[in-house]
Amino acid sequence: MNTGLHDNDTLISLLKQGDEKAYEYLMNRYYRRLCIYADSLVNDPLAAEDIVQNVFIRLWKKGDFLTVRISLKSFLYKSVYNEYIDQYRKNVALLNVEKRYIEHLNTLVESENTERNEKLLKQVFDIIEQLPPKCREIFMLSKKSGLTHIEISEYLGISVNTVENQIGKAFKILRKNLTKGFYTLFLLIYRLDKN
Repeated sequence: MNTGLHDNDTLISLLKQGDEKAYEYLMNRYYRRLCIYADSLVNDPLAAEDIVQNVFIRLWKKGDFLTVRISLKSFLYKSVYNEYIDQYRKNVALLNVEKRYIEHLNTLVESENTERNEKLLKQVFDIIEQLPPKCREIFMLSKKSGLTHIEISEYLGISVNTVENQIGKAFKILRKNLTKGFYTLFLLIYRLDKN
């Protein structure tokens, strides 16, 4: 069986059948190389591993879409590149949302209606206090301390993906729990991001 694993078509057939040995062979053969390639794209070894792991997880879950006409090596490298592009787009979108959110909060603080602003800010901070502990910690490191996602991931020893997911979760909870007046601010932020 091991000799057949070196043949591209046989390996694809085995992967389509969910063969664990074929999957393990593929990981052993390409994982390190793909991590090096991904790191050349993101300049972050942890983020590179996340990208490669996502590619292999998707391959394991949906390996039946493979066709015999493709080169697995080319397919894996292309998949890593596509995953990198997807994550890059998500990061840019998330950074734009966060930037607009902070700008609007700053505008709110500087406007004349301080009593209303204090109520709204108190509401925001109350919601932040109710966030799950890890989510709150990551959100505060980003918003209060001004750390980047990469700095937070290095500081906490977690992946950049986890940092982004937790910040996204915090924004989702804030959006869900803010009163109607402040929710309108969120709608404005999202509309600006889509233009």
